[in-house]
Amino acid sequence: MSTVALDQEQVPGINWNNLWWVAASVAVLVAVIAINEFWYLNFVHVAAGLLWTGIDLFMGFVIGPIMRTLSLEARRAMIIRLMPRMLFIMPTVSTITTTAGWFLAEMRGYTEAPMSWWVIAALIIVTVLTIQGLGILLPANIRVYLQMRSDNPDMELVGRLMRRYVRVVASQGVMQIAIIVIMTRFVAGGI
Repeated sequence: MSTVALDQEQVPGINWNNLWWVAASVAVLVAVIAINEFWYLNFVHVAAGLLWTGIDLFMGFVIGPIMRTLSLEARRAMIIRLMPRMLFIMPTVSTITTTAGWFLAEMRGYTEAPMSWWVIAALIIVTVLTIQGLGILLPANIRVYLQMRSDNPDMELVGRLMRRYVRVVASQGVMQIAIIVIMTRFVAGGI
């Protein structure tokens, strides 16, 4: 693990030791799928989904607006500390949520033809969230993090990445609210 000096302070780089809890989380998911018990699978799905949705909404509607008002050095200090954790948390909770959700849908017979519009809407939203998260937000996080750790960050690049990031996070917030509506519809038995 490398460090970078930031205002005479050593800031740790990406801590690859976090992979142990990622592996443990995936192992729990695999075990719950193997057990094939609704309650356990539902618990993992709901717990991971709450983390994913809560973090997304908190980052988009609380941290994002605050970050825009901070000075460059304060923003840099926050990004250098926050992003290494987010690189592990978000892909893990989103993958666990969607995987557990798929197995729940199969268990309940929601994936059999003909599918209801509620199921199709959930699949579309989760697909878009996953593509945006893993294909846009994760690479942007890595690029911004690496730029902010450098001695001479390209702030024009960081600005472009962050503007795109904010737009994508805002759309994810709307889709997270939509998926909550759909999931409550599933729980209420209205599909």
